[in-house]
Amino acid sequence: MSQLRSVVLAGGGTGGHIYPLLAFADCLRRHDPGIRITCLGTPKGLETELIPPAGYDLRHIPAYQLPRSINMNLLRTPDRMFRSSRAARAVLDEVDAQVVVGFGGYVSVPAYLAAWRRHTPIVIHEVNVPPGVANKLGMRFTENVAVGFPHQVVQAESLQDATVVGVPLRRSITTLDRAATQAAARKHFGLDLDRPTLFVFGASQGARSINLAMAGAARAITNAGIQVLHVIGARNDDVEIPAGLAAPYVTVKFINEMELGYAAADFVLCRGGALTCAETAALGVPAAYVPLPYGNGEQRRNALPVVEAGGGLIVDDAELSPEWIARTLVPLVTDRYRVAAMGAAAAAYGRRDGDEALREFVLKAAGVRG
Repeated sequence: MSQLRSVVLAGGGTGGHIYPLLAFADCLRRHDPGIRITCLGTPKGLETELIPPAGYDLRHIPAYQLPRSINMNLLRTPDRMFRSSRAARAVLDEVDAQVVVGFGGYVSVPAYLAAWRRHTPIVIHEVNVPPGVANKLGMRFTENVAVGFPHQVVQAESLQDATVVGVPLRRSITTLDRAATQAAARKHFGLDLDRPTLFVFGASQGARSINLAMAGAARAITNAGIQVLHVIGARNDDVEIPAGLAAPYVTVKFINEMELGYAAADFVLCRGGALTCAETAALGVPAAYVPLPYGNGEQRRNALPVVEAGGGLIVDDAELSPEWIARTLVPLVTDRYRVAAMGAAAAAYGRRDGDEALREFVLKAAGVRG
């Protein structure tokens, strides 16, 4: 059996695709510092901002959104896919790729096509139900499908034969000792050391509905003795938090080191992205999840198993209001016994070994050793 020397990772567009890719790349490099890791992306994607600074080779190839209706873009699709897959094939040939691992996003499609034509093993990692369009197409070319959560295998017919490996998470998350780091994390953000702490964040750009509800409930929250660390997002800095509050209310546009936010927190108010659900559960942080009100309902599906395990609750975006926060969230966050029980339930559901489990799956699928 040969050794894994060269792997191509494909995924882009959103942090939900890129962060697991980077965590997996870090895992491969920990096991073999000399392994060649090549990432595929597009010039306009978020991967351009995240992958090169992490120290990985990023090759740009053309990638196009797959049309969902009959229009002119549909007529252009075959030619576009041919050009994209030809560019991906050139990269695979250059680095002598032994396996392609795709995490979703439209850049994954040409990678899957190029690997299939080259007879290179393909591994797909999917975290949503239903599967994303790119990964769903890729499943036509491989049986090597890994998923992040057990509920995906039950809820999606196309994933019923997939292997549950968990979600690759950053080592800064998986190695975090929240209790040991809490005091330092709160000091870092200018928070009091002993108050119940609510950590609030949306997606990478924030979540306006969450911001507005929190602004309206800020006095009720702080009057109850709860302090807040609130990531408002880069595009939502027009939301005004009242002054003269009874407890610290710290707002930041962005947190690069999310582990510090989790370490500071007793409870989280957040969206229901797959990566967020994986992180909160792995760390045993109870959460109130506010799924995005549009799309395929995947964020509700992501959060529901954690909630059913006792690790959180769900509130619809339309129901989230200052009144709901004061009526439901404030009494919960101030009940330390309930918070502790919910945190233990979340931790029992979560897992921290998704990167290692995916590596073992990839080695087996590629017929190589690490």
